[in-house]
Amino acid sequence: MSHTNNPQILNRLRRAQGHLATVLRMVEDGKDGLAIAQQMAAVIQALEKAKGALVLDHIEHHLEETVGPLPREARAKLATLGELAKYL
Repeated sequence: MSHTNNPQILNRLRRAQGHLATVLRMVEDGKDGLAIAQQMAAVIQALEKAKGALVLDHIEHHLEETVGPLPREARAKLATLGELAKYL
């Protein structure tokens, strides 16, 4: 599946967009700085998760393009690498 139609990535990006819209509204409404900073952290976290999903999807897509369909065991190992990539 291409990242262009991956619902997981699109949902994460929509979540980030929603958080960012909330930040803008909070700033316009003169809300408390701490609350705004917390909401901004949510935007960043949502984008980081979307980025991780996109990178993993991209690797999997091109790996399968190169070597063919991945067996279940290879997919499990790839998922483990995706978990590890969260710490980069």
